Amino acid sequence: MSENSQMSQAIRMWDERFRADEYVYGTEPNDFLVRVADQLPEQSRILALADGEGRNGVWLAKQGHHVHSVDGSKIALKKARVLAEQADVSIEFEQADLINWRWPQNQYDAVVAIFIQFAGPEARRRLFENVITSLKPGGLLVLQGYRTEQLAYGTGGPPQEENLYTEQLLKSELSGLDVLMLRAHDSVINEGMGHSGMSALIDYVGRKP
Repeated sequence: MSENSQMSQAIRMWDERFRADEYVYGTEPNDFLVRVADQLPEQSRILALADGEGRNGVWLAKQGHHVHSVDGSKIALKKARVLAEQADVSIEFEQADLINWRWPQNQYDAVVAIFIQFAGPEARRRLFENVITSLKPGGLLVLQGYRTEQLAYGTGGPPQEENLYTEQLLKSELSGLDVLMLRAHDSVINEGMGHSGMSALIDYVGRKP
C-alpha cells in the first residue's frame, strides 16, 4: 500500500473514531501544555498540529493566541468548531493530510504537537522537518507523546512501537532545535475515553535557533 493510501485509510479511521457524540479526548486542554504555556509569548501565532476535536487549540485561543488548527478528520474539525463557538473564540481551522500538506515556512511562534503519533518513521521524519521549517527563528515546539513503554500500559496511543518516542529519537530527529525541556515519566492522565490511566509519557520543548 502506498503512503498516500495509508494516510487516506488513517483519516477514514479517525473520522469513524470521532463520530461519537462525546469528545473522545475530552474538552479540557492537555495538562503538560497548560504547565508550559507561560513560555509562549503573548498573542503568539500558533499551529495546533493534528488538533483533533479542538481541546488544545480552543484553550490556546482563550489565552489570547492566534491559532491555526489543522487536522485530517473533517468530523473532528466539525466538533472543534462547535467547541470554539461555545468558548466564543476565533480559530483558523483547516482540514489537511499533514504528511502531504504545503507547510507554511517561518510563520509560527509555536507549534503545539500533543499526541501526534499517527506517522511511521519515514513520515515522522518529514513531519518533524516541516515543523522546524514552519517555525519562525526563536519559535517553540511544544510536544508530548507516548514512549515505547506505553505498549505495556495499553491506556492510549498507537499499537505500533515504531510510532512511539524515546528520548534519543527526539534528540536525533529534532536536532535542528535547541532543547529546553526533555523529560520522560510515567504519570496518570485522564483525557476522555481516549487517554485514561497510567501512561508512559515524554515531554519536550525545543526552540528554533
